[in-house]
Amino acid sequence: MAETTKTTHFKPTLGLLDGTMIVAGSMIGSGIFIVSADITRNVGSAGWLIFVWLITGFMTLSAAVSYGELSGMYPKAGGQYVYLKEAYNPLTGFLYGWSFFAVIQTGTIAAVGVAFSKFAGYFFPPLELKDENVVFMLGSWKIYWAQLVSIVLIVFLTWVNTRGIDGGKWIQRIFTFTKLFSLFGLIILGLLLAASSEVWKHNWADAWNMHRLTASADGGSITGSSPIVGIGVLGAIAAAMTGSIFSSDAWNNVTFIAGEMKNPKRNIGLSLFLGTLIITVIYVSANLMYLSVMPLDRIATAPQDRVAVAAAKDIFGFGGTYVIAVMIMISTFGCNNGLILAGARVYYTMAQDGLFFREAGKLNKNSVPGWALWAQCVVAGILCLSGKYGDLLDMIAFVAVAFYALTVLGIFILRRKQPQLERPYKAFGYPVLPVIYIILAIVFCVALIIQKPTYSTWGLIIVLAGIPLYYLAAGAGRAPKTGGR
Repeated sequence: MAETTKTTHFKPTLGLLDGTMIVAGSMIGSGIFIVSADITRNVGSAGWLIFVWLITGFMTLSAAVSYGELSGMYPKAGGQYVYLKEAYNPLTGFLYGWSFFAVIQTGTIAAVGVAFSKFAGYFFPPLELKDENVVFMLGSWKIYWAQLVSIVLIVFLTWVNTRGIDGGKWIQRIFTFTKLFSLFGLIILGLLLAASSEVWKHNWADAWNMHRLTASADGGSITGSSPIVGIGVLGAIAAAMTGSIFSSDAWNNVTFIAGEMKNPKRNIGLSLFLGTLIITVIYVSANLMYLSVMPLDRIATAPQDRVAVAAAKDIFGFGGTYVIAVMIMISTFGCNNGLILAGARVYYTMAQDGLFFREAGKLNKNSVPGWALWAQCVVAGILCLSGKYGDLLDMIAFVAVAFYALTVLGIFILRRKQPQLERPYKAFGYPVLPVIYIILAIVFCVALIIQKPTYSTWGLIIVLAGIPLYYLAAGAGRAPKTGGR
């Protein structure tokens, strides 16, 4: 994995457009095409379905504009890891970096890679996750061709990014532009060609009566519903938001590559705002399109939760299946490129602080952290084979939002600790919006612990497992002693 090191500094070659494409491209994977089915089953009405996407968009935008202040204060590689270390202490930063390496980034890369392979199965049946497509079996553990293809995809994109930032930059531009135009096209064509006023009126007739929908054993029909009242409303919203938050996550990836951004004090904050705004508009519009094309029951019971496929069949006929399959393959390919490109910069910065493998803190001859890229590739590949990526996504939602809340709280701490530090961009709506975000994040995490205690507990265990690892590094005399570098 090691490569000859010929440079010691990142090359600032990325502009505002590249930053915005990394934000938008990392956010759009397979989620918007799928998760609305599960959200609908949890809340059972059109109004609450849109509310879940709106509140997720509001939280994402609020956090993004808050991160703009932090990115202007610390315009260097590492992003959120750096912010947490500076606001709290090296241990807090390390726990984020460890969780990022163990599950947040690598688990997302694995899940997105497998999603690419699953939809490629429309064109290549051996890639479908069926027992006849098993390559290897050991007891109940099975390895499918789809998992192997996802690993090949991750290895290829990792190799491209070890060749220098320019290759990853152009892949991100091309694939993000393609999927943005494709999604806008799907939304517009859906509203023009397949929208039904009767379906729309039916879906909104009882828009704010929240109830949980129960699907049949084969998932093809709704067999019953149960009303949700009182405190149960918060639990239902939290459970529903695991999907929308996963779909809207990874917006902070641009902060990890600050060392390669031109004028990072300006461009990172603007990239965060523009990218998250674009995606929020697209996600809400896509769900309004779903509600105008299909009855709520069809959204909730879309085969394998593939809501976009069901909508595309109404828009394009049978060929719609293949249209969406191509869109998702493009989307997940570009998404994984952004995740892979950005993630390794966190491990690089941790290694510079003595909190990760020493080799990860070196740049290769192409001025990128080659060893860190390959280490990330190995862990993501293992997670692809684990078959537990679905469970990982539930853990990711809890862990990611908890660290987001801590980071936004860090703005208040840093204004007190380091008032003299230059702030070329200040958090929009401070202190109101950051406070609202922190409250919403805490409510979400608590409700998720109540609603899905197993996944939330395992997410917390993964975070806490980093504590002894940190002290092992500290015992070796390599950990930084204070919040600053």
